[in-house]
Amino acid sequence: MEMLQFLLLGKNEEILAILLRLVNAYDEWNAVAFSNEKEAQEYFLNHKIDVVLLSSAIEDQVEKEFTSFCLKQQPNVEVIEHFGGGSGLLKSEILHRLHLKGKL
Repeated sequence: MEMLQFLLLGKNEEILAILLRLVNAYDEWNAVAFSNEKEAQEYFLNHKIDVVLLSSAIEDQVEKEFTSFCLKQQPNVEVIEHFGGGSGLLKSEILHRLHLKGKL
C-alpha cells in the first residue's frame, strides 16, 4: 500500500494533537495538522493530499468553505468529518470511506 497523506484541521489543539498522533501511528499514513484554515489551505495548495480529516470545533461555514476549497483544488481528495470515538473508530471510518471510493 502506498503512503497516504493526511491533512488534519481542528480548533481544539489537544484533540488535534491526539488525532495527529493516532494517524501517524500507522506506517502507511502520514499526517500534518493545522488549527488555522488559511495555513491549512496554503499547505494544501502545495502538497498532494489523500484525506482531509476535519475535527471538532470548526464553525459550520468554515467547514463548508474549506471542504469546497479542497475539492475544487484536488477533486479526488476524501474529506471526512471525525468527532471522536477512539483510534479504532477513526481507522475504520477512514478505511471504510477509501474502500467505498475504490481507493483501497
